[in-house]
Amino acid sequence: MTDVPRSAAEPAPVPAGSPDLPDLDEFLADQSRTLLDTARRALRPEGGFWWLTDDRTPDRAEPLYTWITCRMTHVAALAHRNGDPDAAALVDHGVTALRTLLRDAEYGGWFAAVDQQSEPTNDRKAGYDHAFVLLAASSAARAGRPGAHELLDDALAVVLDHFWDDEAGAVRESWNRDWTVPEDYRGANSSMHMVEAFLAANAATGDASWADRALRIATHLVHGEAARHDWRLPEHFTADWTPLPDYNREQPADQFRPYGSTIGHWLEWARLLLELEAVLPQPPCWLLADARALFAASVRRGWAVDGADGFVYTIDWEDRPVVRSRMHWVVAEAIGAAVTLHRRTGHAVYADWFQVFWAYARRNLIDDTGWRHELDAQNLPSDTVWHGRPDVYHAYQAVLLSRSADGLGGPGPRKPGEVTE
Repeated sequence: MTDVPRSAAEPAPVPAGSPDLPDLDEFLADQSRTLLDTARRALRPEGGFWWLTDDRTPDRAEPLYTWITCRMTHVAALAHRNGDPDAAALVDHGVTALRTLLRDAEYGGWFAAVDQQSEPTNDRKAGYDHAFVLLAASSAARAGRPGAHELLDDALAVVLDHFWDDEAGAVRESWNRDWTVPEDYRGANSSMHMVEAFLAANAATGDASWADRALRIATHLVHGEAARHDWRLPEHFTADWTPLPDYNREQPADQFRPYGSTIGHWLEWARLLLELEAVLPQPPCWLLADARALFAASVRRGWAVDGADGFVYTIDWEDRPVVRSRMHWVVAEAIGAAVTLHRRTGHAVYADWFQVFWAYARRNLIDDTGWRHELDAQNLPSDTVWHGRPDVYHAYQAVLLSRSADGLGGPGPRKPGEVTE
């Protein structure tokens, strides 16, 4: 793979008249409290965490999702490690649900969701959900919570036995309930979240093989596929990892498998590459180069490309917007990528974009109860892809990364990607 040309790695200058954010420290502290309060409101007395409506009340029409319970548990563990005295109970609540309600006691692993009678809503076992189980377990174990190490041992074994394909250096997508029939599909989204989970497992266990696995995934998908497609990361593949560029063309706004390339994932990958670089004893130089190229491409192809501020959700292979909705999680990941790139390189352009992203979020996404999940192409509230406010994971991590960002409104430097004290 050739080096990234300098021009491809340089993000565009910020738009003229970008605002200053002099009160960012106080604002970030308030956001930490508000987002954790949202997690508390999602607590389901019977176990796990509810999907929340726009007014932050439980949406009882939705089942109990594993990915939501995992993300809330992870956020609570981060809050506990950052000194919140009330977060421990939330961590323990999530760990208990993951060891009981959401776990398949017969065949092992975790259901995607269970209904109000605690029955699984389908029999698929997905890499996406299991990545978040591993993330939550790792974070809870690092927070020293009871039962977390047992959950972590279980999650590590399931992921190694069923989702990690060592021959391919990649992740399998999903299985039927008894692990006898794998899905004939591979996805970049679940693979990306496995990288995040593997880095968390590396930190929780001290076992460097998890970081090595994360590097193999990143080498294939980013330094391989994304680079070959001029940083337009393909999201969908056959079982032998042949790209499927037309996948879901007729369902472009799918929540987890949208057609085209997903701008927010380029930004998320940029942050993860730097987190990976920080833990490898001899990291390849392309990790930084590719992170810079992904950030530059996301700003160039995704930010305000249809005449309004904000990132479009997806683009096609000729850079035309497909789904123009503005998702809160994309801006949150843009903030995290800008933080890590600024801290790693010291380049002022990343600090400038950090200011732009936060100004946009404060102006359009954030109210006194937290973050709206979706806006339309005119930056008005929308729910075409996501309804309600089921998730604080992206926003909370953006806040913590920002609070720890030297020169960007926080108390001092951290290693790239480190969001806890």
